[in-house]
Amino acid sequence: MADVAESKVTGIIKTLNGLENDLDSLTGKVGDMKKQLNVKTSSEIDTLLEKTREMATKEAESIINDAKEKANSESIKIIQEGDSKLAEIESNVNSNFDDMVKHVVTTILKA
Repeated sequence: MADVAESKVTGIIKTLNGLENDLDSLTGKVGDMKKQLNVKTSSEIDTLLEKTREMATKEAESIINDAKEKANSESIKIIQEGDSKLAEIESNVNSNFDDMVKHVVTTILKA
């Protein structure tokens, strides 16, 4: 009976040793999986960061191009308005030139 009890105890100890080895093995595998997960996570973060930068760059370029087009359009309008005003001033000067000369001569002679 003592041999049977000792045999059972030995069997239990061997089983516990086997479970401990399995637990150590699982702990190592979990550690490896954590490392792999960290590497994959880091890689995904880098990929998403690069995609975000590309999207932001494209959006910024689009905004800049729109602003350039608007500025060019506004500058063309300003140039046209300036040319129109200049033509109006030249027309007024030409049409009133004789009156202006008479006024200046009169003013000088009175002085």
